[in-house]
This record gives sequence, structure tokens and C-alpha cells, in this order.
Amino acid sequence: MQSLPRLILATRNAHKTAEIRAMIGDRFEVLDATAFPDFPEIEETGTTFLENARLKAEGISRCIDGWVLSDDSGLEVDALSGAPGVWSSSYGGEEGNHAKNNARLLHEMADQQDRRARFRCTMVLARGGVEQAHFSGIVEGKLVESLHGTGGFGYDPLFIPEGYDQTFAELGDSIKNSLSHRSRALDQVVAYLL
Repeated sequence: MQSLPRLILATRNAHKTAEIRAMIGDRFEVLDATAFPDFPEIEETGTTFLENARLKAEGISRCIDGWVLSDDSGLEVDALSGAPGVWSSSYGGEEGNHAKNNARLLHEMADQQDRRARFRCTMVLARGGVEQAHFSGIVEGKLVESLHGTGGFGYDPLFIPEGYDQTFAELGDSIKNSLSHRSRALDQVVAYLL
């Protein structure tokens, strides 16, 4: 039996890995940085999603032969001039603390009439330390005034995608994964690789 092509994700984020695995299905063997303890921690010093995704993909692809995929993504809120943006995962002051991130966003949006927002995802494919291609996915929507739902992660309980009346956290993984910013970028990655 022929083995699946391998795709290494330049992340240690279990939520991100699970989402990407679910979206890719059985077309690739998907591993992430947790499978390779020797991989370095790549500092995200960029000021854009593309810069950070490139840093991670190129950095990890110097350590292993094959395709490396990285993703940098976040929430952009019109009333906050695009914040939290590239700082989405540390917006509340502590990296990866979803509760603090959501609390800060709710506080800053308390008196805002304009609730428009979007999730943006930029993915970079690299080999041998060099970017081979990059892709972007966006899903437009709006923010609600309090947390709704228990699914997903991050800002999912606050974000209703266009065309729906429930948050990503209420819609469930299969619907979210079919229309999210990450799935839109990943569809382009898979088409490129295949």
C-alpha cells in the first residue's frame, strides 16, 4: 500500500492541528511540531500574518525534508481599526488565554455600533527553508455582545459568519470547517499540492 504524502504543520497548537487534519481528511499524513521535539520555537516577530507564517514555515522547513505548512490567523474588527489582528492570540495580555482575549474584546466593543469583523488566515508552504507559495482565506461576519456556544476555540463564541445567525462556537465543527478562513486557505494549499 502506498503511503500518504506527509505534511508537517509548523505549530504546536492542538486546536489548529485538529482543524487542519479534519479539513484535509485522508489525503495527507498530517503531523505537527509536537511530533518533533528537536524543532526550534519560532518567534513570531512579524507585523503581518504573512510575515509570521513565513517565519514559521521557513524556520521549520530548515529542520526537515518535505513540505512544511504554517498558518497565522486572527480576528480583524472594523471598529477597532483591524485589531486584534496579528496579536489575536495575546490580545488579553497572555498568549493563548482565550478567556482573557474574549474579555478584552467584549470590553472594547461594549459601546460600538459597528460590529463588522472578519477572520483572516494566511498559510505559507515551504521546503528547504524557502517559501514555495502562500495562500489567504477570509470569512466576513459580525461580533455578538456576549459569548454564545461552547464549540471551537478562540473568538468563535463571539463571531457570527455572514449568512448565519449563530456563532462559530454554536454551529459545530463540520459547518465551521466548511466555511472558515482556515478552510478557504487550506483548499488552495491542497489544490497546489495535488
